[in-house]
Amino acid sequence: MNRSKIIAILTGAISIILAIAYLILVQLLDYRDMKPAPISQLGQAPAIISFCCVDKITEV
Repeated sequence: MNRSKIIAILTGAISIILAIAYLILVQLLDYRDMKPAPISQLGQAPAIISFCCVDKITEV
């Protein structure tokens, strides 16, 4: 076999291995029992206040 064919097979195999590893990782993360955070720990979101002051410039 020529070199380009070997590289194509190797990269294809690496791609399949990465795809299977990703699917296993997603399944493991999805399998965890995730509970929502208690309301007391969420806290209050900070308020953002914006103030803009524009002075009129008069020409003399």
